[in-house]
Amino acid sequence: MELRHLVYFVTVAEERNFSRAAERLRVVQSGVSAAIRSLERELGAQLFDRSSQRVALTDAGSALLPAARATIDAAQAARDAVDEVRGGLRGTLRIGTLISVGFVDLPGLLGQFRAEHPAVDLRLRAAPTGSAGLARSLLDGELDVAFLSLAGRPPTGLSVRVLVAEPIVAVLPAAHRLAGRAAVTLADLADEPFVDSPPGYGNRTEVDRGFAAAGLLRRVALEVADIATVAQYVRNGLGVALLPRFSVGTGAGLRTLPVTGARLRWTFGVATGSARRPSAAVRALLDLVDAHRVQASASEARAG
Repeated sequence: MELRHLVYFVTVAEERNFSRAAERLRVVQSGVSAAIRSLERELGAQLFDRSSQRVALTDAGSALLPAARATIDAAQAARDAVDEVRGGLRGTLRIGTLISVGFVDLPGLLGQFRAEHPAVDLRLRAAPTGSAGLARSLLDGELDVAFLSLAGRPPTGLSVRVLVAEPIVAVLPAAHRLAGRAAVTLADLADEPFVDSPPGYGNRTEVDRGFAAAGLLRRVALEVADIATVAQYVRNGLGVALLPRFSVGTGAGLRTLPVTGARLRWTFGVATGSARRPSAAVRALLDLVDAHRVQASASEARAG
């Protein structure tokens, strides 16, 4: 069994498409198909159900996937050990991120990483399904590291370094009937139409949990994937929102109020799968994130 065949198998399993897998691997599609057929012959089992519309794992393929990923990870760890002795990192670093990341200069961070480790292939993927989707991709081994927001304790199998914790505040149109108050409760807002992120996003999960804990129902009238634009919908009278303070921004037409009687907080962090040993490239990125945190803290202290 060749390691290359396992790499091809995992890539097809992640892409659910032979053409996309070939593009990602930078090989011809016939080479990918031949490798999968060879692997199936060696194992004596069909790994994919193929049709013109879809490619899906069979039961045998699903059973092989975690073992194949573990084998590839072990091979990468061996390469990392040699590369570190030679003084250079290689391989691929698959990074997931939210659509809006306000607390990490991700382009700057990755630019510095590329300058320090030019032989590492960086692949960045935004999450249309929010932090829940990023967490699933980490657990499935499709990502190596992700910048995300998770409410409550992280799922089993994930290790999360919290970078920022922000209070969630009420955001109202300036002319709203509650805008003159000093603070509001969840009960005050329960009958209002809400503008919010789709299910699966960290801020949405935290707010849903807060209303459930209070025994209250609410109606989400508009779902907006980019948290940075939610306040714009509120400003235009389309509803109210509960948002982390950083995402509200400035400008006329809005009133921001603290929420009493409920401790709602938005957390943002960097996560890895705890069941897999982080590669040298992942460890190098996490060290760089820590260095940026120290620099940001020092800058804030000087500004204060």
